[in-house]
Amino acid sequence: MNEKVWLVVQYPLKSAKGSKRDEWLREKVTEYLNLFLADAGLGYVDGFDMGKNMADPAKYVLNLFCVVTDEARGIPLVKRVLKDHRLDYTRITIATMPFDGGETYTLKYAAKKGVTDFSL
Repeated sequence: MNEKVWLVVQYPLKSAKGSKRDEWLREKVTEYLNLFLADAGLGYVDGFDMGKNMADPAKYVLNLFCVVTDEARGIPLVKRVLKDHRLDYTRITIATMPFDGGETYTLKYAAKKGVTDFSL
């Protein structure tokens, strides 16, 4: 049985507020993920945040939060959409957490080799 999970797509940023390009990226990723997740009956984008990374305040990130009903199908779909639509796929990390009762995210995918942990 499939259960809902929080799925977060994270992009690194150069500043806390991001650039015009980062704003454009946030809008496009939200638009495409909402479209494709809904078409597949897998979920939706629930929001975003942009600012300092909790684990390393010297780094900045954009987090896009999705509610996904099937993690095993949702992660490959998100990866494919970002890659096919050239939405900075080579910079992302993806992590998930149980929808009810989860406290920490678990890294599920990192575009860069050697990444082994995840923090909002």
